[in-house]
Amino acid sequence: MRILLSILLVLLFVPDWSGEPRLPLLPDAAAFRVEQVVLDRRDPARTKLGGLTYLGGVELHGPGPAFGGFSAMMVEGERFTLLSDGGNIVSFVMGGDWTPRAVRFAALPAGPGRGWHKRERDSESLTRDPATGQLWVGFERANEIWRYAPGFAAAQAHSAPPAMVKWSSNGGAEAMVRLRDGRFVVLAEDRRGSVKGTVRGLAFNSDPVKAPRHGFTFSYRPSRGFKPTDMAELPDGRIAILNRRFAVSSAFTAALTLVPRAAIRPGAVVTGREIARFESPVRHDNFEALAVVREGRDTILWIASDDNQWPAQRSLLLKFRLDI
Repeated sequence: MRILLSILLVLLFVPDWSGEPRLPLLPDAAAFRVEQVVLDRRDPARTKLGGLTYLGGVELHGPGPAFGGFSAMMVEGERFTLLSDGGNIVSFVMGGDWTPRAVRFAALPAGPGRGWHKRERDSESLTRDPATGQLWVGFERANEIWRYAPGFAAAQAHSAPPAMVKWSSNGGAEAMVRLRDGRFVVLAEDRRGSVKGTVRGLAFNSDPVKAPRHGFTFSYRPSRGFKPTDMAELPDGRIAILNRRFAVSSAFTAALTLVPRAAIRPGAVVTGREIARFESPVRHDNFEALAVVREGRDTILWIASDDNQWPAQRSLLLKFRLDI
């Protein structure tokens, strides 16, 4: 009788409890360590990779199982914000000495459902308006886009764009970018586009939360066998797209492609130009996050990996200069 009463109390007072543990949260103690990594273990001095130059990188080692799973990223100067696919946020400052400082752990203040299960907080994409500081997060499974106040202080509004309704539960808004002209571009992970070998893309004329019906569809063709995981606008207006492939023989590999912004038009089939491929012998993993910044005249690309909270994978944060 006592056991039965305990179960009834849990069902009554714990939201959405279904006998499964809640998504793990980050601990109160804000700390983690990094370990510097080379691009190619066989040739530690190597820095060139296609149209990129490797400037260094680290593997992140965090406290507990909630650390990792990074699917989206934002970089502002030396301030990094990493968003996991479980709604956890890790932010820190890191300069040329590769030492994290001013570390903060947090969680999205709201999102689809109550955040009890991964299917409710499968946050996969992130973009920002530098003028207002507002942030947008794309959620798989729910196929929704949420807008947050600067610093993720609060959720402001959200929408379920009609064009995303039929996207699969595991292939939703995987990549999203707010362009400098105020438009938004979203790529599905596996919603097929108009022709074989492509995925569905959406372009919104403005904030997709405020005007989810105003825009058009197109198709994006990644490198063969790859699917898009993130994208960012370059200073010259081109769009860099990070793509991922999984195979039993090689595990996760990645390809970086560039797309002219003008190529994204209603009904277009947009093919990315591959400029770098991450496969053996260079370091490769489940790369899912991409951010672009300027350092003087250089265009810098930061790439991060989602370790899926799995010991065989790594949380990597790598820095490259774009040379083309």
